[in-house]
Amino acid sequence: MCPFSPEAPQTLKYLLEPPVYAEVVGRRGDNVTLPCILRTKPSLYRVKWTKLEPENVRPENIIMISNAHTCKQYGHLGSRASLRKAHIMDASLQLSRLELEDSGTYRCELVDGIEDESVVISLRIEGVVFPYQSKNGRYRFTFHEAQEACAEQDGILASYNQLFRAWTEGLDWCNAGWLNDGTVQYPIIHPRPACGVKLFSDIRSYGPKDKDRDHFDAFCFTSQTSGSVSFIPGSFSFEQAGRACELEGAELVLVGQLYAAWYFQKYDQCDGGWLKDGSVRFPISNPRQRCGGLPKAGVRSFGFPDKISHLYGAYCFR
Repeated sequence: MCPFSPEAPQTLKYLLEPPVYAEVVGRRGDNVTLPCILRTKPSLYRVKWTKLEPENVRPENIIMISNAHTCKQYGHLGSRASLRKAHIMDASLQLSRLELEDSGTYRCELVDGIEDESVVISLRIEGVVFPYQSKNGRYRFTFHEAQEACAEQDGILASYNQLFRAWTEGLDWCNAGWLNDGTVQYPIIHPRPACGVKLFSDIRSYGPKDKDRDHFDAFCFTSQTSGSVSFIPGSFSFEQAGRACELEGAELVLVGQLYAAWYFQKYDQCDGGWLKDGSVRFPISNPRQRCGGLPKAGVRSFGFPDKISHLYGAYCFR
C-alpha cells in the first residue's frame, strides 16, 4: 500500500502567500496596514480590497479598487483607506482612525483578465467585552435595543470571536446576551447549577433568536478612548454627581469608557460612583478584601439605585 501523501498547497502566481502578518491588531483610533505584496506584476490588472461580512449582513463590502494608474474608494471604509505603495509590488491597504466596527476579515484580490487570486487578512481591534443589562431588569432587550444600548455606552454588540477571547481571559457570566450575529450566548468558566446543567466550561449558546420578539441582555465591545476617567469622592445624588463632573469640565462617564479605562489603563478605584446611565460601579485592577472581596479584577456593579435617596461619588470623563 502506498503511503498517504497530502496534496501540497498551491503556490499563488501573483500574490505572496501567506501574508506577512495573517492577523493585524490595532486599537480604536489607530492607523494600521493590512499587507498584500505582489510576487509578480501582470501588465494589466486590478487589485480589489473588500471586507468580508457575515452572510446575514451582506457577502462583502468593497473598500477600494485600483490598477497601476487609478484608485477608486467606496463607502465609509473607503473614505479612510489608501494604498501604502512602499514599492512597485506593494498593494497593502492602510486604514486610518480605526473604529470598533472595523474588526473583521479583509480580502486582497488581484484580477488579471479571467484569472484572479486572493489572500485574506484578519484585523482585530484590541478591546474589552462587557455585559450590559437594562435598568428595568434582566432580559429586556430585543436585538435592536441591545445594539442601541451598546452604542449609548460607547460600544457595539460583540462578535462571537470577541466574546470567545474575553472568555479565555476570564469572563464568566451567567446571563445570556445578544451578539452581533443575532445569536444569544453566555460564557461560563465555573459551571454551577444556576448557569445550566452542563458540568464543563464553555460558551453556552441559545443559537439564533428572533431579533424583534426575543429579549435578552447584551454583550458589548469597546476599545481605548481619547479621553480620561477620574473620580470625585463625595455623597452625591445622581443629579449632584452630574453637576460635580460639569464643574470639572467633564461629564458622567459611560459604561464602556469606564471599562476601557479599567482594561487599558488598569484604572483602580475602590469607591462606588455614579455613571451616566444611572448605574453605580467601581473598577478594580488590584483585587483586595475591602473592595468587594472578589479574587478577580473587574468592574463591579451596584446596579441602578434610586437616583435621589442613594448617595455615591462620581466617575467623570473628559
